[in-house]
Amino acid sequence: MIRFCQFGVGLIGSVHAANIAENPKSSLRYVVDLDAGAARQAAERYGAQVADAATALADPEVDAVLIASPTNTHAELLTAAARAGKAIFCEKPIDLDIQRVDDCLREIEKAGVPVAIGFNRRFDPSHRAVHDAIREGRVGTTEMVLLTSRGPEPPPIRYIKVSGGQFRDQMIHFFDLARWLLGEEPIEVFAMASCMVDPAIGEAGDVDTSMVLMKTASGALCFINNSRRAAYGYDERIEVFGSEGMVQSTNPRPKSVHYYTAEGSRQEGTFDSWLDRFLDSYRVELDHFIDAIEAGTKPMVTEQDGRMALVLADAALRSYETGSPVRI
Repeated sequence: MIRFCQFGVGLIGSVHAANIAENPKSSLRYVVDLDAGAARQAAERYGAQVADAATALADPEVDAVLIASPTNTHAELLTAAARAGKAIFCEKPIDLDIQRVDDCLREIEKAGVPVAIGFNRRFDPSHRAVHDAIREGRVGTTEMVLLTSRGPEPPPIRYIKVSGGQFRDQMIHFFDLARWLLGEEPIEVFAMASCMVDPAIGEAGDVDTSMVLMKTASGALCFINNSRRAAYGYDERIEVFGSEGMVQSTNPRPKSVHYYTAEGSRQEGTFDSWLDRFLDSYRVELDHFIDAIEAGTKPMVTEQDGRMALVLADAALRSYETGSPVRI
């Protein structure tokens, strides 16, 4: 039984807590959250105890730590958990500052503990099928990767102000997907962005509509487009074009219903939110982490993947600010 201490039981934290409780190989021992009411509610629901960080990390019966607290706490908690010898699952990003990330990674390397970073798109069955098709050579040599993500509406401005910006928040998932699908590192990044959804986002110093083009050493190209608005629901798609064909991961639908009337035909729409769309992948992701701890193997998405996604996000931001391509 893998016994967890969890930091943060907000929106995504509540999903992780439920998944820990549902997996027969794991249990939730401690909940740590600044919101005492939320911590108490989660602890009561899953048979855990409310504790502070020091108490939870000092308990030798805690095998693993799950970090779903605000971004500005991630690096400090990762470092403390590594020093305590715990296996660690941390939501993205590790931090918004690459120097803090590198300092944290040095501590993780010293401790030698397994770390997984929460890029859950890799665990979506459709996205995974695209990756496997590439590795099996079914589309030949990869020449172009196209990644689309458009949320139904922007998050609250209070979140925008602490998110690190669209490149480090929304798009960072797709920098990770790009690396995973391409199978090689991008060496050049060019970005353009605008504020077209909500002027308040621009006033907060961010953008809400962005496009990034990347190139690898082999010449393969990757195009990412993100928007904070999609009037028709959550929209996320992958297309990989190669020398011998193409493979796509398209939007799944909540219902497999197609209507035919005198006015024409229509199909049920997309999911309302990213959480609805990827809820199951969070479970698969955590199951993989638990299995990796038991088997003593490295998780699929490591701290180095977390670092490289931030490197690309930072490069995209510099490109947007300077209007020039940035070499990695």
